Amino acid sequence: ISWSPDEKSIYLIELNRDQNHAVLCQYDATTGKLLSKLLEETHPKYVEPQHPIVFLPWDSSKFIYQSQRDGYNHLYLCDLTSSLKGEWKSDAAGGKHIEYIPTKQLTEGKWLVGDILGFNAKRKEVIFQGVDGTGSNNFAVNVNTGKCSLPFSFRSITEGEHNGMLSASGSYLIDRYSTPTLPRRIDIVDTKSLKTVNLLTAKDPYEGYEMPTIETGTIKADDGTTDLYYRLTKPADFDPNKKYPVIVYVYGGPHAQLVTGGWLNGSRGWDIYMANKGYIMFTLDNRGSANRGLEFENATFRRLGIEEGKDQVKGIEFLKSLPYIDGNRIGVRGWSFGGHMTTALLLRYPEIFKVGVAGGPVID
Repeated sequence: ISWSPDEKSIYLIELNRDQNHAVLCQYDATTGKLLSKLLEETHPKYVEPQHPIVFLPWDSSKFIYQSQRDGYNHLYLCDLTSSLKGEWKSDAAGGKHIEYIPTKQLTEGKWLVGDILGFNAKRKEVIFQGVDGTGSNNFAVNVNTGKCSLPFSFRSITEGEHNGMLSASGSYLIDRYSTPTLPRRIDIVDTKSLKTVNLLTAKDPYEGYEMPTIETGTIKADDGTTDLYYRLTKPADFDPNKKYPVIVYVYGGPHAQLVTGGWLNGSRGWDIYMANKGYIMFTLDNRGSANRGLEFENATFRRLGIEEGKDQVKGIEFLKSLPYIDGNRIGVRGWSFGGHMTTALLLRYPEIFKVGVAGGPVID
């Protein structure tokens, strides 16, 4: 839901009960009368509008619309000054869309826009967070040319996990980020020159402690083609000649990602503690989890717990291929959707798991 800059109209993205048809509508804020339909999107599985439209601060006739129609969440510039007859067009992601106003795609590629951080009106730029796999960074795109800047930090989208706070003018950005080996750093970034001034570099909170070894990598999903990211944590005193029990920590549901490019690759204190108690800790982001695009996420449509479970079993097969894993002592734990996954894995694959702990499971 968004207000027009003059506060005379309200813009709603309406979704039908089956959640497979979204319509962007303009309503009169005084009477509630429908004034126009601006865009429509459909998909055989679902359409998932998550972001309200945002008007350009220098031009109240244009706004930014976000869509996954090409398979990844990207930015589109829409123009209210003219209208189109509109015709349905097929999308790369398997859906269809129709535009009743001129619309131009601003960002594209096999990565996604996480959030709009704001604007630089002087340079006619939208500044946003981009996400690629386990990494993220901050960018600017010019609405006139469609030219996208370099990442604001490291000049890489895959190094680190970044969250930005933009100044009112859009000239400066507070970049808060971490990497697998850096717990926290805060910089001020000049969004034009990309020069940075460091405000804070946090010390390692585990300094002086014996720390487990954290490894990351990819395995193939059950479909045989999709790469899945995993995190494997070994005890500080790991001995490759021993056999270790395993705890699989799982979430696996939509809008969440456990294996990241941030501090300790997303490991929590519990992972560290349990690893140093003598367990191998393992986490796998199966199909259905976040930040990998529409096809990756909607693979679990009307098959919740099933397709994810197949991917988790591929993770178990990988673990059992390692010489130091005790395949007879594998446990699983998760909370919320992870509790659902824990229960589903125990019921569908009782021969694999010795024990499970389902916290707050989303089940009947």
